Amino acid sequence: MSHDFVLEPAERWVAHDPDPETQSELRRLIDAARAGEEGVRAELAERFAGPLEFGTAGIRGVLGAGESRMNRAVILRTTAGLARHLLEALGEKARSAGVVIGYDGRRMSRAFAEDTACALAAAGIPSHLSPVPCPTPIAAFAVGHLGAAAGVMVTASHNPPEYNGFKVYWDNGAQIIPPHDTEIATAIDASPPADQVPRMPLDEARSLGLVRDFPEELERSYLRAIRGLAVRADGDRDLGIVYTPLHGVGNRLVREALGQAGFTRVSSVPEQAEPDGAFPTVAFPNPEEKGAMDLAFARARQEGADLVIANDPDVDRLAVAVRRPDGEYVQLTGNQVGVLLGHYLLTEGRAQGGADERRLVLASCVSTPMLGVIAAALGVHYEETLTGFKWIANRAMDIERSTGARFVFGFEEALGYTVGPVVRDKDGISAAALIAELAAVRKAEGKTLLDELQAITRKYGLYMSAQRAYTLRGVDGLEKIAAIMAALRKSPPAAIGGVPVVAWRDFEARTRTSSDGQVEPLVLPSSNVLVYELDGGSRLIARPSGTEPKIKFYFDVREEVVADEPLGDAEARAAARLDALARAFSALAGIG
Repeated sequence: MSHDFVLEPAERWVAHDPDPETQSELRRLIDAARAGEEGVRAELAERFAGPLEFGTAGIRGVLGAGESRMNRAVILRTTAGLARHLLEALGEKARSAGVVIGYDGRRMSRAFAEDTACALAAAGIPSHLSPVPCPTPIAAFAVGHLGAAAGVMVTASHNPPEYNGFKVYWDNGAQIIPPHDTEIATAIDASPPADQVPRMPLDEARSLGLVRDFPEELERSYLRAIRGLAVRADGDRDLGIVYTPLHGVGNRLVREALGQAGFTRVSSVPEQAEPDGAFPTVAFPNPEEKGAMDLAFARARQEGADLVIANDPDVDRLAVAVRRPDGEYVQLTGNQVGVLLGHYLLTEGRAQGGADERRLVLASCVSTPMLGVIAAALGVHYEETLTGFKWIANRAMDIERSTGARFVFGFEEALGYTVGPVVRDKDGISAAALIAELAAVRKAEGKTLLDELQAITRKYGLYMSAQRAYTLRGVDGLEKIAAIMAALRKSPPAAIGGVPVVAWRDFEARTRTSSDGQVEPLVLPSSNVLVYELDGGSRLIARPSGTEPKIKFYFDVREEVVADEPLGDAEARAAARLDALARAFSALAGIG
């Protein structure tokens, strides 16, 4: 008996889809495929290429019908798996402490959040549900503040408008890491069809106390906590700021946080101020993307603002731009903002435990090493983690527990920052308040953030970063990527572009090998990442992408700045070295 491997899974799925809209969408596709309409079978094959992988703290995908899309059926099965794991891992705590559920302003976010609450209620697990769209940092903060067993945030962060996602936090307020992610994934696989996942009606769950809104004091407590992160209360708080939430959910709370910090001249981009899941003024709601901040720059020019700040739609990332002397605006990189914030907190932040206090800062391994150089000079403990903020937050807590150190700051180059223990995830609200504070302090001294960067650079050296990504599609491409990584492991280079390799780190083997053959263990989890440390403080990193058919190379060059020389001269030398290093390593890897 022959099987139709395209239509049969679609027929099975549509028979159990509890959402009339996606059920109708899928039936139209099935009927079109049966009628022989061109391209529809390929469309169905893509929608049933396999379940969305429960990976980096949850799932994320394009909205639509089918097992490979984000929809209510997928949410219900995912929640069933989460509930099962919570009950097995935490037992009575899950039933008593419940789960925080937040959601942003994207399409279907509220429906997904309510389905999550109803499925948890049917499993006997209460939830704390945000009454309105909320920033991701609020949901993460709520887990710890309310003593919840876990948290869920319905968001696709800075992805295009057609996406949504489901992010999971554990009871420590950080995104989940192994073994919880794999155990939840296994429980999801064992979940019944979506229409067989028990759901309690929302009104009934509310009447039984199994669904309750965030308490009114939650936001006040969060804002009070981030005010406690302030380093200085002086500076020119009349600093002109233009802000955009990029059609996300940040406007109200960011404006309130800045207002409480004393900033009186804050203007929002009106076309982007309110949540809108269609993101009508941007092709890609990521402040790193070219053109995303054009409206903010136009308003800043009109107002003569000193500072432009932007969040992504769920407010966990922060972008910063500064007015130059010629009146134009330059957008800082994530590395530059990370260095500015980290340096400020370490050099001017209040010591809380006396002279013997141990302080801690962390960064992802693909972020600039400059923060580590600053930390070493100041006697501060510094570590690098794998990419992804879940690793930064969880590693910080591990070190806090084992050494008693106080976590001060963590960042990743993709515009993610967290200050202290208030939020155990990226927080674009507290970062916005602190970067504005630093800008105000320096403005009172007649300086800008660009002047601050120059001062730090002259003291610690110029660090310049670049990234090259190579897309290799299909099975052959994946084999090529694997072969490149295997060859680099088998024959680590003694020099790259004529620069000696002083050590190389293999995160898969969890070892650091120096050029004299000494081997040290790494504390990081195993991952397919190679790091080459070069003589003079430069380095490069090779890693395959976890979500795309790409291999990525990251380059960091350190250039000494001669006393009194124009910084542009050092930048030109660094750029030339960076280009030479990138070309040499790409040739060494046999690509590019």
